[in-house]
Amino acid sequence: MKKPTRSAAVLLSMLALLPATSFARNPVIQTMYTADPAPMVHQGTLYLFSSHDEDVGEANNFNMKNWVLATTTDMVNWTQHGAIASLRDFPWASKENSGWDGFDNGAWAPQVIERDGKWYLYGPVQGRGIGVLVADNPLGPYIDPIKKPLIAGHAGGLYDSIDPTVFIDDKGQAYLAWGNPNLWSVKLNKDMISYDTSVGDKGIIGHPMTVKALGERNPPDTVGVTKPKPALRGTSYEEGPWLYRRKNLNYLFFAAGPIPEHLGYATGPTVQGPWTYGGVVMTPQSAFTNHPGVVDFKGKTYLFYHNAALPGGDGFKRSVCVDELKFNPDGSVPMVQPTTEGPAPVATLDPYKRVEAETIAWSSGVKIEPNSAGGQNVRGIHDGAYIQVRNVDFGATGARAFTASLASTAKAKETPESRIEIRLGKLDGQLVGTLPVSGTGGQWKQQSAQISGASSIHDLFFVFRGAPGEELFKFDYWQFSK
Repeated sequence: MKKPTRSAAVLLSMLALLPATSFARNPVIQTMYTADPAPMVHQGTLYLFSSHDEDVGEANNFNMKNWVLATTTDMVNWTQHGAIASLRDFPWASKENSGWDGFDNGAWAPQVIERDGKWYLYGPVQGRGIGVLVADNPLGPYIDPIKKPLIAGHAGGLYDSIDPTVFIDDKGQAYLAWGNPNLWSVKLNKDMISYDTSVGDKGIIGHPMTVKALGERNPPDTVGVTKPKPALRGTSYEEGPWLYRRKNLNYLFFAAGPIPEHLGYATGPTVQGPWTYGGVVMTPQSAFTNHPGVVDFKGKTYLFYHNAALPGGDGFKRSVCVDELKFNPDGSVPMVQPTTEGPAPVATLDPYKRVEAETIAWSSGVKIEPNSAGGQNVRGIHDGAYIQVRNVDFGATGARAFTASLASTAKAKETPESRIEIRLGKLDGQLVGTLPVSGTGGQWKQQSAQISGASSIHDLFFVFRGAPGEELFKFDYWQFSK
């Protein structure tokens, strides 16, 4: 990642002094760039799968090698699980087998679904088709059961086989839709790794792409998909389809053109249409692309999307956001105005159970990495960095002690200079405890501190202090006790 300019650095330092109410909760992940959100709900947890824009890579190009996962039970605190699958899980996507950049690039917008205890990840590999991976749990490991693309490329264009969306209707029939500039769909077989070919190739496209179905492109444009005559895009459909159902009405949300993309939607009586265009859901954002993901969770409906709002962000370094999605009585969708606050919490966080340090509502100056013992841990901690955790319920009696699992490269006998300030409400809010971080010689060790004044429900801030310019320590998990 490029170093921030002096003006950007000054802005970030000023933001760090503002009260908690001014902190943005969108984008939902700040430790990395994420894009193409694919939310799904399973047994009370919302799983947010997404693509991952690398910090560094070829300029003015997508640099994408893997797919990542974050989870929440309250819509404000997100536990980050890092990369759960990558291009390397598709042997046919190597440069040797495909002639492309191999495993170095091209992990575009995915979607994941669970069926009969198995998790199926449909991942587009730039220019090489759509593959399917299978796992026994959402964290993987994921394996390629068919050792080839599930959906190969189409004659209509190099990028036709991208942006899969998967949906299972109330009769148990699964569907897969995808495409740019065309919108394709198939009926998946019950094994979820093959599809019904009995209708022939002409049946794949489903219903015609008409203005009535997908809206008028304004202005119409041409894209060099074929030569010498570029394909004319007469509808607003661009890419990124997302299938959703509510009250017996099927919805097709999609990224719409011209560039920069906005989000549109259509409705229909079946998952394969025929579709009737409904209108614009979201106007263009700060990235030239966008990608919808719509899901119901704990009585509310949410629209996930991406922008370029994080420091250093642009059209190739994007960040996933979420806001609540409303519906009119007739089923139409009013336009969503993106917010920096994001949705309200739907649950509180219990601090008396082990909480992973990578469970974050907002953070500054930290990254995550795989932990040698499994899972992830927070790294890159420097003086002034912090983590915010929202809506923490300490109860009426309150907390009396705080324990954290930490690893410091300093030796155990060295006088600790690093510490964690534990504050409530805002970054410079009430100090309820300070944990001096002793040296551990690089080993993970639990360290504890006394706490006073932490009761009721508050936002919680871990503010990291120590010698300037040094990585202070690493942070695995934490827990309060009564």
